[in-house]
Amino acid sequence: MGAQEVREGFVRLYGAEPEGVWAAPGRVNLIGEHTDYNDGFVMPFALPHIAVAGVSRRTDGVLRLHSADLDSGVAELRLDGLTPESDKNWTAYPAGVVWALREAGHAVTGADIHLSSTVPSGAGLSSSAAIEVVVALALNDLYELGLQGWQLARLCQRAENVYVGAPTGIMDQTASACCAAGHALFLDTRDLSQKQIPLDLAAEGLRLLVVDTQVTHAHSGGEYGKRRAGCEKGAALLGVDALRDIAYADLDTALDRLGDEEEVRRLVRHVVTEDQRVEQVVALLESGGDTRAVGPVLTAGHASLRDDFRVSCPELDLVVDTALAHGALGARMTGGGFGGSAIVLAEATDVDALTKAVEEAFAAAGHKAPRVFEAVPSAGARRVS
Repeated sequence: MGAQEVREGFVRLYGAEPEGVWAAPGRVNLIGEHTDYNDGFVMPFALPHIAVAGVSRRTDGVLRLHSADLDSGVAELRLDGLTPESDKNWTAYPAGVVWALREAGHAVTGADIHLSSTVPSGAGLSSSAAIEVVVALALNDLYELGLQGWQLARLCQRAENVYVGAPTGIMDQTASACCAAGHALFLDTRDLSQKQIPLDLAAEGLRLLVVDTQVTHAHSGGEYGKRRAGCEKGAALLGVDALRDIAYADLDTALDRLGDEEEVRRLVRHVVTEDQRVEQVVALLESGGDTRAVGPVLTAGHASLRDDFRVSCPELDLVVDTALAHGALGARMTGGGFGGSAIVLAEATDVDALTKAVEEAFAAAGHKAPRVFEAVPSAGARRVS
């Protein structure tokens, strides 16, 4: 749904034009999985799939929310009644942003919001972050709060961590708020320093496919939290603030120090090697060399996520194995895991054959048909009208 359709829907719902319309994208993570809450490195880029919001201010302490994507009416909430983890519906994401802004001392006095999104839900492509960021950006503009993209990302992360109750890192919100078209975002999640890395796959005859397995995942589920707690335990046992502080060259020594803590050893090994893989991909892309060399790094990342972090699933493994068997340059799961999507780096000439092979493999295994589309590095959050 485009800006004009959202504007018209807002008028039908609320009886007046919105003060503006904003958009924020979902993201795909090229490399750097489960490193963000370990103060590590990530490398996402924004998708062309976006959440769009028509928004107007209110002065009466009321928040009205509506989604064009759901068969439900307008939800009306009182700002003074917003309480963390009290809302188990989709409204928790935009309401959490309003709560986080007010908790930070920003004088938000209410809003009418009408949303629509093309970011696939549950696919590991940050549909929730897109909703959070588009609402945050709109309120930032309307209330003239003067917050920068990284600051909005921090507030949106707080909304998801505290209000929604999902222990996510900072990557998704920062990608949605700060990515640039034609680039991947090299983000240091410790200090939030950013570098835009040019990524023009089409110019090299390459494509990056996203394969949505249609297996829904949820960050607020217990397994994600267990992995995060295990990483924090590893950092504590090793006497560091975060696993980011374990140098790749010192990994074997660190693992030896963990002794018989086998589960923690696996988690530590993944995070330290994944940080190294992010730096490897950055070096490859910045060198101006052949981007095809990124492929094996992606595949190594999947093996680590599957075997050490143990967040893959049969459908994700099937995508990766099938794609590699039919000529893909590299493939891995992307996102939090336990479902969601995989990415496949391939020659442009191989896309049709690869897509067909994956679809046939899913059918043969009795899985629901996957959704396959090309990922094109796109613009971050912005006002659209």
